[in-house]
Amino acid sequence: MFKEVHHIGIAAADMEAALRLYVEGAGARLIGREPSRDGTMEIAMLWLGNAFLEILAPRQGESAIRKFIERRGEGLHHVAYEVADIEGELARLKSAGCELIDEKPRPGAMGSTIAFLKPKSTGGVLWELVVPGAGERKG
Repeated sequence: MFKEVHHIGIAAADMEAALRLYVEGAGARLIGREPSRDGTMEIAMLWLGNAFLEILAPRQGESAIRKFIERRGEGLHHVAYEVADIEGELARLKSAGCELIDEKPRPGAMGSTIAFLKPKSTGGVLWELVVPGAGERKG
């Protein structure tokens, strides 16, 4: 079962503008910043209140986040739920009729392990399952 909402993924066309908005405007604290594993986007993790915000901005060239922004604009990209046993959750959700994007977990940002589910099977919202990285700190 899900432990809690881990983070909310937000698509942003301009990382610097998004960081100004969330850090200066909302009072979030920047936890870390890194390129995606494939180098197509930049990821910034912020802490706000009792959850993380993950800002996703395209880098050079084509990327899934660039395509998302072109189709839907900036804003909510996904909701990530923390789980203890990601493989068990994938199996449980698949047997409950959810369609998986990731059949097997894969490395994510900040040392986490992640997997995504198709939005058409989760009420139109892209779900991410996440096991936080060993060094992740909250607050």
